[in-house]
Amino acid sequence: MGIISIALLIATPIVVVLSSIFTNQSETWEHLAATVLPQYITNSLLLMLGVSVGVLIIGVGTAWLVTMCHFPGVRIFEWALLLPLAAPAYLLAYAYTDFLDYFGPVQTLLRDLFGWQSASDYWFPNIRSLWGAITLLSLVLYPYVYLLTRVTFLEQSICTQEASRSLGCNPWQSFFKVALPLARPAITAGLALALMETLNDFGTVQYFGVPTFTTGIYRTWFGGGERPAATQLAAVLMMFILVLILLERWSRRQARYYQSSSPFQRLSTYTLQGGRAVLAWWSCFSPISLGLLIPGSLLIQMTLDNADETLDQQFLPLALNSLLLAVLTAGVAVVLSLVLVYGLRLRGTPIMHLGVRVSAMGYAIPGSVIAVGILIALGLVDRAIAPLMQAWFHYSGSLLQGTITALIFAYLVRFLAVSLGSVESGLAKIRPSLDDAAYSLGHTARSTLLKVHAPLMGGSLLTALMLVFVDVMKELPATIVIQPPNFDTLAVRVYRYASDERLTEAAAPALTIILVGLLPVIFLSWQIAQSRSRAAD
Repeated sequence: MGIISIALLIATPIVVVLSSIFTNQSETWEHLAATVLPQYITNSLLLMLGVSVGVLIIGVGTAWLVTMCHFPGVRIFEWALLLPLAAPAYLLAYAYTDFLDYFGPVQTLLRDLFGWQSASDYWFPNIRSLWGAITLLSLVLYPYVYLLTRVTFLEQSICTQEASRSLGCNPWQSFFKVALPLARPAITAGLALALMETLNDFGTVQYFGVPTFTTGIYRTWFGGGERPAATQLAAVLMMFILVLILLERWSRRQARYYQSSSPFQRLSTYTLQGGRAVLAWWSCFSPISLGLLIPGSLLIQMTLDNADETLDQQFLPLALNSLLLAVLTAGVAVVLSLVLVYGLRLRGTPIMHLGVRVSAMGYAIPGSVIAVGILIALGLVDRAIAPLMQAWFHYSGSLLQGTITALIFAYLVRFLAVSLGSVESGLAKIRPSLDDAAYSLGHTARSTLLKVHAPLMGGSLLTALMLVFVDVMKELPATIVIQPPNFDTLAVRVYRYASDERLTEAAAPALTIILVGLLPVIFLSWQIAQSRSRAAD
């Protein structure tokens, strides 16, 4: 019963948004369809198309290079290519805008070198555009494709690779005719994750002035006051997400590839020398540099040069607010994940399996959609209990809307799947015979979980805590929609400062978010390296 209750609670905001499709708001919807909806659809599709090309080129290309080629620095690039995942795209947008703007160091240096007097004397690409958003999103989202594709390349059969070579295939032919088709399911899964994050993005497209569904939902809800229309926009955005999920599932159902060798058997690599080695090194270093090193260095410099402004008295309260939300959400997410996974282990009925899958679907839904659904659902609850609150406690305000509770609820709906996956994989490694042994010694199911399973799952529980913690620290769309009054977080403050063109004051909060985000990425890279070395031995 607990699993079903959690699943229903998690599904509530999504059901509320989907139900808005049947709301009779023809006049408002006709106005949106005639004015802004075509622009939202066009920009969202162009954004998805551009990011698809970017993440596929970078993710698949670098995965092949570090797996099948040997060149200087390849062992470092194996884990370093994951690092840009720690930097949210909207932070890169703020850093690069300050760096590449008209009064930034790059254009100022060009004017000094060539004697140009104004912008009319030369052409410089405008980063605050659709192509700029595509570039920055590609730089931070390609690790999804890189990670899954590299794992698949590692698991591919040596016999298949050697057969392609014996038939006269050169490295490029082996890549396109053998390795790439075998890796298609993993590539599709990574691409689907990247595109879901693309549709979820708010800070980058809003700052660059690119109208998409996420910016449209915010403007319609808060700017126009048209809540039913904003909810219907959220429902249309959910349709995009559902199409992505169905395409990803269909692609995996169509693929049936099997391997005949050990998944971690050492592959025979191509040794690159001279110009090829330099090109391979630069191909791997460029996304790391552009996606993390350069923007991180810019933020560090801005923080040090303007320490009095950016490390002001408000910085510590903001950090504590973000820390409070992240710790509470991560703790609750891990507890709920344990309840769901352990309940499924004890009684794995079809309905319970369905409940767990429903609880995990929030990660595929954009934060702005979840926020809209939660605000509507909690508004209904507030109106229902308002007479009781007035009669019993003489309280006439909102009890749930615009509170920390609502914000944590939104985070749980969005990120419970992250915790669930880690906890589920950890519990699956524990043999059922240990359960039987604990029961024979007089332990109940609860004491078995606390005294046997939990200690053995320490690494998985820590990973779940860390991943949810960092995701909450970075989350912007849901936070900015549900944000309680006078309760800013680091992400919201960075967004506010950047919107007011006060980028120097946003430097320290932005840098903090990136540094915190590096923790799980480094931990994940270390775990992958450790598992790879143990399996190879």
